[in-house]
Amino acid sequence: MSCWMPECPALSMCRGLAALPITCLERAKDLKTRLGILLHKPELGHGIGTSSKLQLGSRRRDSSQEVLEWRESFDQLLKSKSGLNAFHTFLKTEFSEENLDFWLACEDFKKTRSKTKLASKANRIFEEFVQSEAPREV
Repeated sequence: MSCWMPECPALSMCRGLAALPITCLERAKDLKTRLGILLHKPELGHGIGTSSKLQLGSRRRDSSQEVLEWRESFDQLLKSKSGLNAFHTFLKTEFSEENLDFWLACEDFKKTRSKTKLASKANRIFEEFVQSEAPREV
């Protein structure tokens, strides 16, 4: 079933990433599988540095718990800095990272209160992602 069906619960999640080449449900299932693999990769704790073994184990458990939450909710993934990084890396492998960058730019635009900044951000989004033959057209 395509996520563009009215009864699809993921519809709101998909609106921002509508330009993905396959349906959102299929993409989410694939992403869930790929992110599950991260639980078993030692690089998951790459930012830990010279922490003690106790801290290392604790951080990995926290990271593992965070990844498990991504499996339950795409919104959780998008709220997490490491989740966004993992998803962005995944989208690079699919040659579609501009979709996430566009969504992030739109989310930033929605939070902007200054009218002058709104106009500037809208113009940048249009020029970078929307206009015909934009450098990162979605």
